[in-house]
Amino acid sequence: MRAELKRLHSPDAKDLRAFTPVKDAPISLLVQAMVGPEGEDGEESFDFVLCSPAWLRQKVEATGPLVGRHHLVMSAYDYNELERFVRRFCDGCTGATWNEVAAKLGRLGHWEFEDYRDG
Repeated sequence: MRAELKRLHSPDAKDLRAFTPVKDAPISLLVQAMVGPEGEDGEESFDFVLCSPAWLRQKVEATGPLVGRHHLVMSAYDYNELERFVRRFCDGCTGATWNEVAAKLGRLGHWEFEDYRDG
């Protein structure tokens, strides 16, 4: 089984393709990679913060050390580069079951069912 990126979404930007950050401003956006099994219907959310080095610097200066889990750093916002990166990441996530695939995807973004326990 292989992961397939179905779409990218952000509650912080109405349209990620058309999003244009303020010139030279630090960038921080919540991005939801909607991913499912390749060739099948259905998708689940893997969330990460897309940020710039300037935003990281500001954050660390303001609050001290920062754990980098579920952060993706880009020097400048480019939707096409973002999409290519996430697609390549998904292409590398394979396993015998969806749970195995999702665990690998969880290295990029927080899986909506990461800590779910049945019952």
